[in-house]
Amino acid sequence: MELIASGRDAWALDAERVLRRYRNGRDMDREASVMRHAAAHGYPVPWVYGTEPGAMVLERLYGPTMLASLLAGSMAAAAAGTMLGDLLVRLGSIPAPAPAGGSLLHLDLHPDNVVLADGGPVVIDWSNATSGPSTLDVATSALILAEVAVGGLVDVPAATARELLQALLRVTGPADPVQLQAAIAARTANPTLRAAEKSNLPTAAALVLHAAGHHR
Repeated sequence: MELIASGRDAWALDAERVLRRYRNGRDMDREASVMRHAAAHGYPVPWVYGTEPGAMVLERLYGPTMLASLLAGSMAAAAAGTMLGDLLVRLGSIPAPAPAGGSLLHLDLHPDNVVLADGGPVVIDWSNATSGPSTLDVATSALILAEVAVGGLVDVPAATARELLQALLRVTGPADPVQLQAAIAARTANPTLRAAEKSNLPTAAALVLHAAGHHR
């Protein structure tokens, strides 16, 4: 098998399918169920062929991630932010699977989790998906973009990240301050964030609120 995404442990099975495996061997049925629910509501996700213990067989997507396109200069920040905002708005209109209330949430929707496939953008990596107010998804995505702007989580220029953030908020409206605090708490509890990155969260949150102030 061909390894096509080491960070996500995705292996190409053939021209149409990939095998995604978690290193901790976690059950994939929940994530597969969420993706099928999103697809049933017309949301752009990879087709799920099936699951097996610790793994999931998905549609193989062709195209760069939004992040790769930004870094290559083939996609403008304003266009990327607008696309992210549209994806968040569309997702916020999907009810969470019963019996949960609220909307379906991705909670990790950022440029590296959007593949620019031939048929349009496709959202990947639904491992954090849950239910709740759609404003929490907006706040989380805005906070992640602001973290890039203030802390350099990836090799995206700060000005580009700010433009992404502003374009996103033009579509979604301002980030809700209460949900922004919830997003901060979740990011603080994230074990993959280093201490220095967590220390930047208050500055990132302030940037989100400042950017939101321009779009009221």
